[in-house]
Amino acid sequence: MLDDLKVIHERDAQDALGVAGKQWQQLMYDYKVAASPEVEIENIVLGGMGGSALAASLFTSWPKVNLPFEIVRDYTVPTYVGSKTLFIASSYSGNTEETLAALEQAEERGAQVAVIAAGGKLAARAEEKGYPLYKIPTGFQPRMAVFYNFAALVQLMTSFGLLEQSVLNELHASAEWLGTQSVKFAADVPTKDNPAKRLAQELVGNSIVIYSGTVFYPVAYKWKINFNENAKNVAWCNTLPEFNHNEFLGWTSHPQSKPYKVIDIRSNLENTRTQKRFDVSERLLSGKRPQPEVVKPVGETLLQQLLWSIQLGDSVSLYVAILNGLNPTPVDLIEKLKSEMAA
Repeated sequence: MLDDLKVIHERDAQDALGVAGKQWQQLMYDYKVAASPEVEIENIVLGGMGGSALAASLFTSWPKVNLPFEIVRDYTVPTYVGSKTLFIASSYSGNTEETLAALEQAEERGAQVAVIAAGGKLAARAEEKGYPLYKIPTGFQPRMAVFYNFAALVQLMTSFGLLEQSVLNELHASAEWLGTQSVKFAADVPTKDNPAKRLAQELVGNSIVIYSGTVFYPVAYKWKINFNENAKNVAWCNTLPEFNHNEFLGWTSHPQSKPYKVIDIRSNLENTRTQKRFDVSERLLSGKRPQPEVVKPVGETLLQQLLWSIQLGDSVSLYVAILNGLNPTPVDLIEKLKSEMAA
């Protein structure tokens, strides 16, 4: 089925696969925003939900900043937020109620504010108050604009003097490299040569559990988002070593034939002790859980491996959606929830 382009185009009516294949270009987007701190920044807080917070999660793995950095997925900001806090309000739609509420609190506490949004109330607030606004192009689902958001975040941090220009240069170089890799997952590449299609065929029809080390947790979390939203296929994720302190035992009390598929994202750039935990865990759980599908990130640098892994996960989830007979783009139930919450 996945080599039948007619079926793919019928089910992927809004060309999510095409959007995914061009995601590397989002990393090259120039926001042309000038920004600088009013006073010295001592900590950073980003308010965002779902895909709009994901870029910030990725940022905690690469490139990182030499300041405390907290992501808030809620209505309230930490008590320490004040005039030396850089508060970043991130919402693709610009209408996320949790993010707007957190922004209001940050304003009340005198935080320095920057905004990442495609429009909505958040962009209007930024324009009204003169906040630096990194305006993401419209027309995408938030989970399909994560790289736009990530590019905005890197440029924002560079503008505020919290990152060196070399970081932005590395991002652009890695984006071009990703462009050469993403074509391998395209719809016109046959299954025998397409690792994304082959993995999708192994996963379809099962609930999916994704494990990674701490550095690659943003990737595992993105895979979880994608399976749930693109494939409408329930998925969870967790990290090692935390897994070994609780969830590890959860696999031991039932037969191996569980309705799950396990994915291990195993990078050679994780802590060496974490890498050993994957080996030992797989051996000790043999016969007690499904044999993991092991994903080994491709790339010579941490950034390349992170981007490649996200690109692969996006493609796999879209192929699972097609195998499920679904259009991956709409998220009708989420929109209904938002509507009812606004009533």
